[in-house]
This record gives sequence, structure tokens and C-alpha cells, in this order.
Amino acid sequence: MPLLKTSNPALGDKTFRDLSARGYGGAIDATDRMTLSGTVNKTGILLLCALATAAWTWHLFLQSRNPADVALYLMVGAFGGFICAMVTIFKKEWSPVTAPIYALLEGLLLGGLSAIFDLRYPGIAVQAVGLTFGTLFVLLLAYSSGIIKVTQKFRLGVIAATGGIMVFYLLQMVLGFFGVHFIAVNGSGPIGIGFSLFVVAIAALNLVLDFDFIEQGVSYGAPKYMEWYGAFGIMVTLIWLYLEILRLLSKMRSRD
Repeated sequence: MPLLKTSNPALGDKTFRDLSARGYGGAIDATDRMTLSGTVNKTGILLLCALATAAWTWHLFLQSRNPADVALYLMVGAFGGFICAMVTIFKKEWSPVTAPIYALLEGLLLGGLSAIFDLRYPGIAVQAVGLTFGTLFVLLLAYSSGIIKVTQKFRLGVIAATGGIMVFYLLQMVLGFFGVHFIAVNGSGPIGIGFSLFVVAIAALNLVLDFDFIEQGVSYGAPKYMEWYGAFGIMVTLIWLYLEILRLLSKMRSRD
């Protein structure tokens, strides 16, 4: 079976190759193998974890409406989540523990950030959540029905576009320290909105690659803990998609 690539760093093409090298795969008992339903259930658990901490930081911000009161939690969520994600990627067998921790940490970030945006643009967080899950279900339906097929050209195109976006974000962050800012791209004009639409589309297409990769993992007979790892990969993409949609909506609302 060919090993598939995905631009999601959590679901790279070496994942099942590494498992194979360690003797996993077809030798695993059927009851100890990764299943699609198990991965879906784990994804639901991670979403609940993120929702719990997000609701807490949201409530905390609304009590004072002062960003300084949630600044520490935003930093803990952002940096803690990043560290936990790296640990999960390099220690996949730890994912039953690290994936829920990642979701809890990211919830701290998402709740506080969403509350800050929602204070400025009332209702924007609910709109972003609705669009994120709407996109998830539409793409899942399109993938499962065969409307969207993951071909090699499709895969390479999404990977290249995702890599380009990440390089641009990194370059923008570095140049920002030297006073160089991409005002047109980050603004609410046609260029800024067009760029955000492009990034949202690429983030959404990464979900399709994730679906395909998880399906291949199930077919490969990956060990049971890979359900947590697959759910973690979906969460990484969903969080990216949500943040990009939130950014896009804020640009559009600022034009009113």
C-alpha cells in the first residue's frame, strides 16, 4: 500500500512507515487496531476538552473585559500547545495523554482570543465556529461520497500551497521585528480579504488530506493509540481553520 503524504505536520507520510519499521501493522490483533469510529470518538473527546477550557477563558474575559486578565492564559495556551504538539508528533505512542492536554491548552487560547474578537465584533465567534464545523461536515460528506478524490496532483498542490503560506507567515513575523509590515495583506481591503479567503480554502483542503490519511491508517492496521494521534491531527487542522476564518470575518466586519 502506498504511503500517503499530508501537509498536516501531525499526519506526515513517515507516520506509518515508522510504525512498520517497529513491527506494527498487520501483526496487530484486530481488537487492538485503529478504527474509523474510534478516531471519530476520540476527535469528539478532544473537541469537548478544547470547548471546556475555551468556555472558561471566555467567561474569565467577560468578567472584566480586560485582555490583560487573560493574557497569561493565551500565552500558556499558545506556547504550551505548541510544545505539546511537538511532543505528540515525535512520541505518537504518548498521544492518548498528550492529545487531550494539547486540546485543553489550545482551548485556553481559543476561548480568550475569541472573546476578545467577539467584544469588538459581536457574534463573530459563533459565526466562525459555525463556518468551521460547516466546512468540516461538507468536506467530510464530499470526501466520503467520492466527490473529492485525493489524487497525487491534488495532494502535492495542497502541500505546496500550505508550505508557501507557512513560509510567508514566518517571513512576515521575522520582518515585523525590523518594522516591515504587509499592510495590504493584513488589511481589510480586497487584497487582504482575498488572501484570507485563499488561506481558508487551503486550510479546509488540508482536512480532506487528513481524512484520506486516517482512512489509510485504518486500512493499514495501525495500533489503537493511533486513533488519538489521528484525532490530534484533525484538531490541528480545525484550529488553524477556525483562526483563519475568525481573521477573515474580522477583516470583513471592519469594513462596515
